[in-house]
Amino acid sequence: MQPVNEEYYMLADDLNLRLLQQHHKNSDNSWKNGRMVIETSPANYQVWIHSSRSLSIDEKSFWLEKMHSDPGATPLNRWGRMPGFRNRKKKYRSKQNLYPLAKLIWVDWKYKAAIPKLPVQKITKIPSYMQNKNLQRKCFEICRKDYDKGNESVTDFSYAMALARRGYDAQYIASRIISERQNWENHIGDKRINDYLKKTISKAINIIAIS
Repeated sequence: MQPVNEEYYMLADDLNLRLLQQHHKNSDNSWKNGRMVIETSPANYQVWIHSSRSLSIDEKSFWLEKMHSDPGATPLNRWGRMPGFRNRKKKYRSKQNLYPLAKLIWVDWKYKAAIPKLPVQKITKIPSYMQNKNLQRKCFEICRKDYDKGNESVTDFSYAMALARRGYDAQYIASRIISERQNWENHIGDKRINDYLKKTISKAINIIAIS
């Protein structure tokens, strides 16, 4: 499904319970205004946010990154799962050959979300190999911990996507991940680390190039 006035909606995708609590609930555990929450598969959620004002694609991208939405999904022309229909991804098929239903968890028809306007942007230092003015982009200072998904590989991929979206190349992205990731117990040795980073960053850059 997809709302008619797309500029007034944004879809936060691939969220877990921790992210729901952190970004879409109030301190008293009530839902924040203007949300429709759908469980798309067990313990995995989508949240449609109905804004009180129209949002540009850049604004949506900024806020969705802050809320740790699926980094591989562009906010342009998004579609969400319809409650009551089955999620027929092969990985969710049960031993009984059943697929989980998408479930409506919460919907707020009465109020809208007050989305803050973007803060004053900062210009990050552009590396020497990005001095071509066509590659220079306004962006926000970010670090790997901003994209912590509770899984080292998923966090790396989310961070790589965010850096690629800002125009950084594979060499720079690899250096950022290496300098900011502390735990490498699953990739012991320089060759394994380099192979892992090459595969992860290449995938992230290709997705950004396509979108």
